[in-house]
Amino acid sequence: MPVASAILRALAALTLWCCASLAAATPAARWNPQPGDSLAVSLVTVGPGEVYWQRFGHNAIRVRDTASGAEVLYNYGIFDFAEEDFFAKFIRGEMTYEIAARRPEDDLSQYRAEGRRVTEQALNLAPAQRLELARFLAWNARPENRKYRYDYFTANCSTKVRDALDAALGGALRAATDGRSRGYTLRMHAQRLTSPDLPVYLGVHAGLGPSTDQPVDFWDEMFVPMEVERHVRAVRVRDDAGTELPLVAAETVLMEGTVAEPAQPPAWFWRFLAVGLALALLLHWLGRGHGARRRAFGALAGTLWLLGGLGGLLLLFLWFGTAHQAAWHNHNVALFNPLCLGLLPAAWRALRGRAPASRASGWLAAAIAAIAFTAWLSLVLPGARQDLMDWIALWLPLHVAAWRTLRGAGA
Repeated sequence: MPVASAILRALAALTLWCCASLAAATPAARWNPQPGDSLAVSLVTVGPGEVYWQRFGHNAIRVRDTASGAEVLYNYGIFDFAEEDFFAKFIRGEMTYEIAARRPEDDLSQYRAEGRRVTEQALNLAPAQRLELARFLAWNARPENRKYRYDYFTANCSTKVRDALDAALGGALRAATDGRSRGYTLRMHAQRLTSPDLPVYLGVHAGLGPSTDQPVDFWDEMFVPMEVERHVRAVRVRDDAGTELPLVAAETVLMEGTVAEPAQPPAWFWRFLAVGLALALLLHWLGRGHGARRRAFGALAGTLWLLGGLGGLLLLFLWFGTAHQAAWHNHNVALFNPLCLGLLPAAWRALRGRAPASRASGWLAAAIAAIAFTAWLSLVLPGARQDLMDWIALWLPLHVAAWRTLRGAGA
């Protein structure tokens, strides 16, 4: 898949992954929270699915009145394709999502059809906390309050659930997770969860900037629904009598899933390097030949330069033309270089059987290789660090091979 297309698909995955359903929502549940003694609150977590926007999972809060049997599932993952300028807002990073109060069976039947794992954790909230949370969610689900500005790392379905629970707990969830870390970054979570879908994985990896490469604590990594499920297990609360209890009173698997959640991000540096070196050697060999070899060089080099150039233009657009902050200051523009488009005439000459090199193309290829080398230098210079090694391993050999080939392919 072309790099630009992969980046766009990855952007769609990050932007749409929180949806439990799309615009055609079932009727909202009518809900009038009763005193807290009769309320039961649970966290519902949905595992990854097969479709690329389902890779990150989903979660919601279930509130049930044990006296009347009425219940509602509060879902922060609703968006509307019919919204005015939906796709323009999607591209600009100005997505609007909303919370919906729905019948639990409507969403659960959807997850069952998708083959996704669903767990439910009953929460040990005090009656006053249950009532406060239920009232807040009911207020939040009103038409005038339900919309919010979406961000895939800081304001998504999972962070909204996290924040609502933390507010009801008086900050106990944040206190238990803030400042504690296992050294993971936002990129690492995105990598591990998209790794089963290679084009989306590559697009996410290429499109994320240095802001996603700083280690995050447990609080921040709860942008992933399954991390909320894990971390609430460690929280302790006190009941009205002052007795300390685990926040999770009981945990039930409502349905087993068919898609496993990857435990760790893949370590594919050597694969990137192997592909980069193999393509570089092939480029150099083809470029030194004549006839069919020269035409093959034109086809391969032209494809790589087109992908690199278009990918670089897309990265620049995400940086300077959108509100996708996680894509800002992306050093990958030194590797996915828009200047590669300037080498397409050399590829065209080779495709026609002519020598691809010219003074201009040789200097341009040298400049592209030098700029790619600065990406490697950025790893040792002061400033914001970005995880570039995979892309350096792939692109630096290619850019150097193109420079050396065009410098010596004038015969």
